[in-house]
Amino acid sequence: MVYEIDLTTGDAGASSTYPMQCSTLCKSGFMVFKGQPCKIVKMLTSKTGKHGHAKVHLVGIAVFMGKKEEEDICPSIHNVDVPNIQRHDYQLICIQDSCLSLPTEADEVPEDLKLPESELGKYNAGEDVQVSVMCAVSEEYAVAIKPCK
Repeated sequence: MVYEIDLTTGDAGASSTYPMQCSTLCKSGFMVFKGQPCKIVKMLTSKTGKHGHAKVHLVGIAVFMGKKEEEDICPSIHNVDVPNIQRHDYQLICIQDSCLSLPTEADEVPEDLKLPESELGKYNAGEDVQVSVMCAVSEEYAVAIKPCK
């Protein structure tokens, strides 16, 4: 019996997260707290005690919102979700109705990316700037802006 496998859709159906053992995480790494991708800013590991496995105490900051997410304590051998994070740089064309116009590599211009309320939102119309967009857990946000060279 011969099976034909079509591999032309390499990224289709890929999960937005993958499991990783809690003890293998590191500070400055990423994990998912309550559905939000977070950067780990503090990680403490306790020793194995009489009540089970070693525990890992994690504190994270939400990647997109910048606020401290809830702390989590989990056994070191349990798996946690780690987000697949992608970062892309685009040249800003214009801003219309608080939405950014950024051309993609396929020369498409999606206009559904909202202008952030932080200092990224302070854009002067005459400047050529490059916007860094981070994609994780089915969300996209502009996270950095810098002048074009």
